[in-house]
Amino acid sequence: MRCVVLAVACLLPTVSLAAGPVKVDAKDYSCAQLAQMIRQSKKVYVRLGFGGRNFAYPPARCGPGDKLSTASLRDGTGKQCLLDYACVNDPMSMYNY
Repeated sequence: MRCVVLAVACLLPTVSLAAGPVKVDAKDYSCAQLAQMIRQSKKVYVRLGFGGRNFAYPPARCGPGDKLSTASLRDGTGKQCLLDYACVNDPMSMYNY
């Protein structure tokens, strides 16, 4: 029984790290709400029409081959937003060769 408790205690942190990004639709939220979601959820995929952008907070969370940038998008009210922590493809990264 003690081994089972120990195994569960060791696996819990890995489950939370393996969780995928939260998916939100930009047209359903304001700029401030989107920025707050990115800070709280740590990984967010914001859908923008047909495609979308990945955001990661803190900035060290972007994957290999990605770099941090800012993203310009329109929120649900039609207001132009400039959001930090966008993970975009880095053409100079050694992972992309």
